[in-house]
Amino acid sequence: MMWRMWRQRVQRELHRLRHNGRPALLWSLRITAAAVASYVVATLIFPDTEPLLAPLTAMLVVQVTPVSLLASGLDRVLAVVTGVFLAVGFATVVPLEWWSLGLLIFVAIMAGHVLRLRDNLIEVAISGMLVLGVGSLGADAAAWERIAETLVGAAVGIAINLLVPPKIASADAARAIDALADHLGGLLDRAARELDDLVGEGRELAPAAQGWLDEARGITHEEIPRAGSALAHAEQGRRLNVRAVATPDVGPGLRQGFEALEHSAVSIRSLFRAVVDASSEPGWLGEDAADDVLLGLAQTLRELAAGVDAFGQLVRNEAVPLAQRTSTNIHALRDAIDGLREAQARLDDLATMDAAPPVRELLAAVALTVKRLLREMDLEQRVRLQVQMRRVPRVRSRPVPPTSGGGHELPSDAETVPLPRLDGKRGEDRGRPQP
Repeated sequence: MMWRMWRQRVQRELHRLRHNGRPALLWSLRITAAAVASYVVATLIFPDTEPLLAPLTAMLVVQVTPVSLLASGLDRVLAVVTGVFLAVGFATVVPLEWWSLGLLIFVAIMAGHVLRLRDNLIEVAISGMLVLGVGSLGADAAAWERIAETLVGAAVGIAINLLVPPKIASADAARAIDALADHLGGLLDRAARELDDLVGEGRELAPAAQGWLDEARGITHEEIPRAGSALAHAEQGRRLNVRAVATPDVGPGLRQGFEALEHSAVSIRSLFRAVVDASSEPGWLGEDAADDVLLGLAQTLRELAAGVDAFGQLVRNEAVPLAQRTSTNIHALRDAIDGLREAQARLDDLATMDAAPPVRELLAAVALTVKRLLREMDLEQRVRLQVQMRRVPRVRSRPVPPTSGGGHELPSDAETVPLPRLDGKRGEDRGRPQP
């Protein structure tokens, strides 16, 4: 048993090295090249010194994307210059004591907040501390030398990243989105299996339902931001990157897939909230029809899991080169959609039976979740949204054009934005929008 566990661990590590080894090697080479080049350039400019600050600056400013590199490089130069000038002012007025050091750090950090230096905020205090440590006699020389080395390191780092740009991170974003789908599908499938077991164990539903809801909350709080960050990173990586010219832009497809899974995750979380609410009124669990309700819910959860998994695989498959794509994911998603339509019909039949109020509320929540996933995973709707995303820049806020009927055409995620106000009697007669 122990040997099998160690063997599986070794296999996982070998797979991780095969999968991530080449990108890690290339990233390390880029960092090393930037550091060495900045040191050589700084040595030519300052022949009698050892300008280690230049390679340090180059290593810090070389980010993954050219856009973030430019912002980080400028912020770092501004941080260093600010810290140096603060230290020069302190060195000419006060000696290096514990109170002067503390005062310098406080003033430097506050100055970084005022200048909005973000990740380079602490660099203001570090630069000031290093220059202040030289003393009042050599502060001016140390200050200008530090500024010059910082400029050299930042310039070399920017040049390296622009001349040798990183790869487009679309594949990483696709894997993150697929991982989000795996978490959702795993939760749904596990809940279905536990529901099957609960039918034969006396139907202790409340503890299990609370566990499902907690896990759904964890997905919305952790997995969705993680996938969104990876997607934003991939979208930003195309800007000012010459590699983007030779690679297809799969960003709209990834964005649509992520937003569809985000909406689905929120709907699934609401579904488990309804299960928790229904389990808080256990009287209906003693009825004869309770087994049919729980088994039907388990089957619906399995069909939801199949749909989420197939959709995640489809989104990930669209990020690979065209020569490696297959139609397997499309067929799997179509089969899953057919299963969801069958679940929708089954829920419509269950809604007609005479059931307790908690059961009716639970079935209504399940039906809404199925309807939401059918809408989010519709293939034709997915293509239309991708075309809209390609035509309309996401960075701009454009007014919604009125339709021919005088109304307003809402975006695809209309449930998350307020409806437009209507004046006059039309606004007074307007009914309450459905959630």
